[in-house]
Amino acid sequence: MNIISTIGLDLAKNIFQVHGIDDEGQIVEQRKIKREKLLDYFAELPRCLVGMEACATAHYWGRELRKLGHDVKLIPPIYVKPYVKRGKNDAVDAAAICEAVTRPHMRFVAIKTEDQQAALRLHKTRDLLMGQRVATSNALRAQLAELG
Repeated sequence: MNIISTIGLDLAKNIFQVHGIDDEGQIVEQRKIKREKLLDYFAELPRCLVGMEACATAHYWGRELRKLGHDVKLIPPIYVKPYVKRGKNDAVDAAAICEAVTRPHMRFVAIKTEDQQAALRLHKTRDLLMGQRVATSNALRAQLAELG
């Protein structure tokens, strides 16, 4: 049996898609894994390179997989898109991620710590509230303008 050296992991809400290749680029594994079984699956694997698209949950999973000893790389989705060879589905996306993560000049996103994510949430919430305040005052001004 060939040993998995690189995995493309397509993240989703409940079912994740895994695409694993060996050192020669041969497909070793393609499977779906439920969220609650994902860490158990990676705990059983020898250390490997894991690529994921940088999305809302990627930083959490990146931290968790690093704790298990894997080398995790997050790729901006726009850089994965050129590697999608046919119709869009989870298996095709996982294969594209797997191919993209092995490219020598690929750009990656740093995995954020929980503190960094908390600070970003604070800023995003503030921006949202400020936008709502401006929208509310503009609506009120427009309604009052209708009355002269």
